[in-house]
Amino acid sequence: MSKARKFTLFFVMCLVVLISTKGVAVAPIPNPVIVFIGSENYQSGAKHLTRYSFDVFNKTDFPAEMFMPAPKLPPCGKNTNSARTWVDIYDQNGKRLNGFCAIKKPDELNQLWFAIDEDQLPPSWIYIELTDRETNTKYKSNLAETSN
Repeated sequence: MSKARKFTLFFVMCLVVLISTKGVAVAPIPNPVIVFIGSENYQSGAKHLTRYSFDVFNKTDFPAEMFMPAPKLPPCGKNTNSARTWVDIYDQNGKRLNGFCAIKKPDELNQLWFAIDEDQLPPSWIYIELTDRETNTKYKSNLAETSN
C-alpha cells in the first residue's frame, strides 16, 4: 500500500471517528462553589426568622439537563415533575437545613437559602450537595461562612 493511500485511509478513519462522536467534548461537571450573599430577618405567621442566602458561583458550569423535570424518578412530596437534580444545604456537621427539588435551571442556583429562628445562632459554616438522581452522582461544595 502506498504512503498516499495509507494517509488517505488514516484521514478517512479519523473523519469517521470525529463524525461518529460529533466532535463533542464533554467537560467534567465540577463541584459547586458556594458563596454567602447575605441574611435578612422576616416574619412567617407568628415566627420571627432569619434567612441566610447563598449563590453557586460556578452555576454556569452545570448543564441545563441536570435540572430538567424528571417524572420517571421518584417524586418530591406531591411534585411528580420535580427536577432530576436536588439540592440540599447542610451545616458543617452534616445536619440538613433545607432542600430544593424544583430548581429548573442552573441560573436558579443563586436562590439557595435556609432559615432559623431570629434569636438562634446560625451554624458557622454550611455546604451544599447537588444530587443528580439520574446518574446517582453527588457533587459536594466547599464550606461557606454564614456571615460576611
